[in-house]
Amino acid sequence: MDEIKGLLFDLDGVIVDTAKYHYLAWKELAEKLKIPFTEKDNERLKGVSRMRSFEIILEIGGLELSKEEKEKYCTIKNNIYLEYIYKLKQEEVLPGVNEFLNDARKKGYKIALGSASKNAGVILSRLMLTDTFDAIIDGTKVNTAKPDPEVFLLGAKELGLKKEACIVFEDAKAGVDAAHNGGMKAIGIGRKENLPNADICIPGLFHITIDDLMNQL
Repeated sequence: MDEIKGLLFDLDGVIVDTAKYHYLAWKELAEKLKIPFTEKDNERLKGVSRMRSFEIILEIGGLELSKEEKEKYCTIKNNIYLEYIYKLKQEEVLPGVNEFLNDARKKGYKIALGSASKNAGVILSRLMLTDTFDAIIDGTKVNTAKPDPEVFLLGAKELGLKKEACIVFEDAKAGVDAAHNGGMKAIGIGRKENLPNADICIPGLFHITIDDLMNQL
């Protein structure tokens, strides 16, 4: 295995849990359209782009809308979501994340964010994490959603590293597949049964160091 020099992190579910805010925003939008939308339904939206998420909700409700209408409702959903995000507090960073990132930086690893979120910049700023990342690749820089590997390949490029020298931290199946499609190993954050293709699965970044993970790869 090539020497690992770069660490690429998904945002939601890995660095911070904003999934609850996405759910609340989608649920509010679904209610406007009189579509029943549950937490179980919300699982289908994990790791999926905003537009595709809305299309899934429309499928649940048996509705069809024009492209213009879909774009309008996606903007409404994002505005609802942003109301929550602008209230994010620094302590909402997931357990162990700050310690893990600081340890990795001290040991010379380059760190990038690889997220489909177009709000990643706002979120990192609210969490006081912007300067922790050497590169930030988000939904404003990529054209294709995971499982396409574009976001991670671009992250490796901005770090100045070969793809083989990077590993990915992901909590979604689509993200794990994106890492593998890009020729990178994937560390799953979550349960193995939910991320069967991950090279390693851990419950989170707490009580673990980058050295621990390197020894397991």
